[in-house]
Amino acid sequence: MEKKIWEIQFLSPPSVFKYCKKCGKKTAFTCSGQFRINAQRRYLDIWLIYKCIHCSATWNAEVFSRVSPQSIPAELLDGFYQNDEALAERYAMDIAFLRGNGVEVEPPQYSVIGDSFSPNEAVELEIKTAYSLPVRVSSLIRAKLHLSQKEYLQLVTSGIIQSIPTQDLRKCRLNDGITLIFKGCPPYLW
Repeated sequence: MEKKIWEIQFLSPPSVFKYCKKCGKKTAFTCSGQFRINAQRRYLDIWLIYKCIHCSATWNAEVFSRVSPQSIPAELLDGFYQNDEALAERYAMDIAFLRGNGVEVEPPQYSVIGDSFSPNEAVELEIKTAYSLPVRVSSLIRAKLHLSQKEYLQLVTSGIIQSIPTQDLRKCRLNDGITLIFKGCPPYLW
């Protein structure tokens, strides 16, 4: 059985949608890649700054509120002060963090890097992602292998495509990655 790896490459962090006071309507905001830190006596507030795509109004996504500087690891706190790009990206790609800030999140733009193959080949496919991606596995597979919904469902229900560990491949989302087994089949079955 041949082993293949697909990697999800993110093209940009997800946009968030919220009401913009300057525009007077709900619009998209994008991550600026910068943090704002405010000291209140012995406590810190830390936010990730977002900008409206139309008017550049800002919105602050709360990272920490009223925390003691000693409770945050020194290298993490330094990353906030230095506006570390990787740290900002980690928070900007965290869908749960963004939803916890009360905004609607548009899935990030991405591409799937890796070789295509025929569904009738015996392949162990590992899909890797650096960040949780709330996209259905079925959508990725169908797009990359050029399968219709019907063809994909036939492959899943006949057991030709399986996941490790077992998941419902009609509904499951990619989240942190997945391994799939394509058992191979004659093309007339799909």
